[in-house]
Order: sequence, then C-alpha cells, then structure tokens
Amino acid sequence: MRSTTEAGILHADLDAFYASVEQRDRPELRGRPMAVGGGVILAASYEARRRGLRGPMNIRAARALCPELIMVPPRMDAYTQASRQVFEIFDDTTPLVEPISIDEAFLDVSGLGRLVGPPKLVAAQLRARIQAEVGLAISVGVARTKFLAKVASGVCKPDGLLVVEPDGELEFLHPLPVGRLWGVGPKTEEKLGRNGVTTVGQVAELDEGQLVAMLGAGSGHQMHALAHNRDPRRVVTGKRRSSIGSQRALGQRRPGFAELEAILLELVDHVSRRLRDGNRVGRTVMLRFRFGDFTADTRSHSVPEATGSTAAFLDAGHALLVTRRDEIERRGLTLLGFTIANLSPADAVQQSLAFNGRSTVDLDGAVDAVRHRYGSDSIGRATLLGRASGIHVPLLPDPGHPGVSRP
Repeated sequence: MRSTTEAGILHADLDAFYASVEQRDRPELRGRPMAVGGGVILAASYEARRRGLRGPMNIRAARALCPELIMVPPRMDAYTQASRQVFEIFDDTTPLVEPISIDEAFLDVSGLGRLVGPPKLVAAQLRARIQAEVGLAISVGVARTKFLAKVASGVCKPDGLLVVEPDGELEFLHPLPVGRLWGVGPKTEEKLGRNGVTTVGQVAELDEGQLVAMLGAGSGHQMHALAHNRDPRRVVTGKRRSSIGSQRALGQRRPGFAELEAILLELVDHVSRRLRDGNRVGRTVMLRFRFGDFTADTRSHSVPEATGSTAAFLDAGHALLVTRRDEIERRGLTLLGFTIANLSPADAVQQSLAFNGRSTVDLDGAVDAVRHRYGSDSIGRATLLGRASGIHVPLLPDPGHPGVSRP
C-alpha cells in the first residue's frame, strides 16, 4: 500500500563514531586501518572494516586479518564532547529529536517545509553543519516511518544521504537482505534462510501465520508488519530509559574469580550512581555474560522492593555471578555486563525504613556528593584500590530528570 504522507522522519547516524573522532583529531590515522580499544575492538574505521574487522573482535583475530592495524586507546571524554556538539545541532534543527544512543537519533522535520524547505534539504544542511562544526561525517536516511529511515541510513553509509519517497517504499525495501529487518539477528536469518527466505520481499510474500509458526508470535507479527513498512511509531521526545547498564570487555585472558568480583563491584558502583543521579530507583538486576566462544547469555533477579542502594544491587549481582562460577571457569569470560531495569522515579516509590541503624542509601548519597564535587576518583572502595579503572561507554542522560542536559 502506498502513502501520500511526506517522508519527514530522519535517522541520523554518525559513521564509525569512536574511530572517526580519533581520525579527526589525529591526521596521521586518516585513510589507514585503525581501531579503538584494548584487548577487544570497540570501534573500527571503515578502512579496517573493509578488511573484515568488527567489534567486539579480539585483537589477536583482528591482527590476523589486518597485520598493519593501528590500535588506539579510547578517549571517552572526547566522544562525549563530540556527541554533545552533534546533539546541539540536532536540537537547533528541530524540537522533535528522539535520541537512540550517543551517536544516533531520529528527527521529525515534517513541519519545517515553510521555514526551511523539504526534508531532503533539511537533511543536507544538517550533514553539512555537523561536518563543518564538529568535523565528523554522518549518514542520514529520510523516510515516512522510523523503521525505513533507519534502514535507509544503513544502506547509504558511510557519509551518505538517502531519501525514500512514499511512492517508492516497497520497491526500495523488498530487494534488501532479510537481515535489514529489525529483530533479525544471525540465528533468525539462518532459520529464514533454511526456509528459502533471504530477502525482505520474500518475507512480505509469506502469510503472517506462516511467520508466526516459524518464529513465534512476537517476532512473526513484527516481521510481517515491517516487511510491509507498517510502523506507526512517531518520534518521541523526553523519553526516559527503561534500564541503565554498563559492561566491561575482558579480552581473551582468563581473569580469576576474585578479579571478576572486583569488576562487578566497579560496574555496580558506576551504574547505581548514574541511577541515583537520574533520581531513579530499580527492582531488577541483570548480568550479561559473553563467554570464550563469544556466545552470550543473560541472567536476572528482582529484589523485593525498588531501591537505589548500591549494596542491594551488589548483593543481587554477586549472587548471579556466583551461580555461574563453574561455567565461567570452564568456558572463560570475555565480557561482563551489569544492568538495572524496572526503573521508577525515586520520589514515586515508598522507600523501606532501615532498621539496622544505618541507611545505605544515605551513605551512597554522601559518596555521590563527594564524587560530584571532587571527581570520580576522589573517593572509592578499598577493594578497588590500585586497580586500573575500566572503560565506561558514554550514555545519554535521562531526559526526564530536571537539570539534566545532553551527554
């Protein structure tokens, strides 16, 4: 079905963000295969990607594919600053901006026709400003739906602009590989391939019931809708996160269990502080494991009451870690992640009283205040003394909390 509605949604996505910032700031890296990371690649330049490099690939495998690879350590402050500048340009373009991560967002520019011009012109001006003012390339897809705008930005990478007009949506979408559909990972793509389905058009030809039988109700219904470009979601501003987390790549070495406990402590400390900064509390703790064979798994546990207590989150997370100890020692671990979910506003939840003579939340708040005033390294736990701090990927702030700005 064709629509006459204007293609007015932009999906703007910075190209190879971390690597591009490094190439911008270090001219000697331009045009050369390089990557950001340590034992594991966080981001690879397009020169490196053409050699088959991807994150999160370990450095040994990366150098086997590209012996001349240049590795540089991450500079999270530089990436945060670049993201802030880009989002300032987004916000100056339209008030309807929905951040997705620190390097991508949806923008609704359908109402700018009389003030600026058609969406294609708005997108071109946006790309030109980001290149001139921030020094970074950004790819922009323009379409009638969020789904198709994101697909278009991916197709036109790197440093591209692609407009999918309403009368050409299915002609553009259907020849694409099925992996372009949201929710289609390697396993789903393999399953579809075994049934002779390799393109989006072939998905669209299937009956919805066939997809449900093949993939399950949730995935089947969603895939059928997207294959026909049915996506009613609009650009949403001021949306708060449903979870907050952080993770640590460990490389191919096998850290001892005591080291993993220390890493978990650092992750819990970092994430729970960000939770309290956003005036939030949470109920569910999740640990993400990526093992030595690069298969991933997640375990979760919900505490009895929503809380902002570092101690409560640590107890729950540590219990989950202990249950996997034998498996970790047998298979090895290349990544450990910690997430707090089922979030609520702190002032909308009745907090339980502390009857042990000490409030852990008050203690957490006092530690937070010291760190805010004197820096993150001004106070810490004795367990972590002398340990190198891990890399914490920059996150977008929670927009619903008063006084919080862009990253």
